[in-house]
Amino acid sequence: MSRPGTLEPGRTTRGLPSAAFGAGPPLVVLPGLTPRHTTPGAFAVRSLPGGAALGRDHRVHLLQRRPGLAPGTTMADLADDVAAAVRDDLGGGPVPVLGVSTGGSIALQLAVDHADLVSRLVLVCAAARLGDDGRRRQRRLAELTRAGRPRAAWGQLGTPLAGTTLGRAAVSVLCWLGGGPAGDDAADLLATVAAEDAFDVTRRLGEVRAPALVVGGGRDGFYGDLIARTAAGLGARLVLAPRASHMTAAGDRTIRQAVLAFLGPDGA
Repeated sequence: MSRPGTLEPGRTTRGLPSAAFGAGPPLVVLPGLTPRHTTPGAFAVRSLPGGAALGRDHRVHLLQRRPGLAPGTTMADLADDVAAAVRDDLGGGPVPVLGVSTGGSIALQLAVDHADLVSRLVLVCAAARLGDDGRRRQRRLAELTRAGRPRAAWGQLGTPLAGTTLGRAAVSVLCWLGGGPAGDDAADLLATVAAEDAFDVTRRLGEVRAPALVVGGGRDGFYGDLIARTAAGLGARLVLAPRASHMTAAGDRTIRQAVLAFLGPDGA
């Protein structure tokens, strides 16, 4: 087994790019939206609440979306891919699952459709559906990407990602510089955005059987008060960092401690 934070790349039986670190029982982690469906790297680990420390008690498996998604792919299809990985590659479960943003949407769909596979559920900056502004921004991301303007597509996400005027400007520049694929090269991104646009399990939250923890920022521009409403619908513990944004909540100390305790041996 690897030391915490030492990533070992791989691929699941169904073809999901993956990376694993740490030692112990499995923990499935589903990262947020990415321009391409490639093997998760160090940035994906640093973006998690707890980061490499998650590997102290678990063998952490970061599972990316499958490359080559067909148009019309649904969130249920993406959750089915994760379910297959748990059954075929991780011993059959149930396992704790942590999802970040778009990964949180997939984690919730998994907990609804495959409740027998999820022992604990952690949602990080995620909810039962996208907020109105989050949906509008992701639709614009898709429109600009299809138009061959990937830098502008990602640059306009600065507003919902950051929580302050200065932060929005800085994040917009970073997103613009990072850009992403355009045209046919962006098929996986566009399929994922379309799947999340249609995603809404608000009326099915009562079907989730696993104990849940929901964490996020009080200035989240993608979900807003839907984070708290989702926690209520799940009967979950809610931890909000009032001044944190969609992008910074995972780094909040209180959230980090809550996630590590919830996923620890005692499940606090």
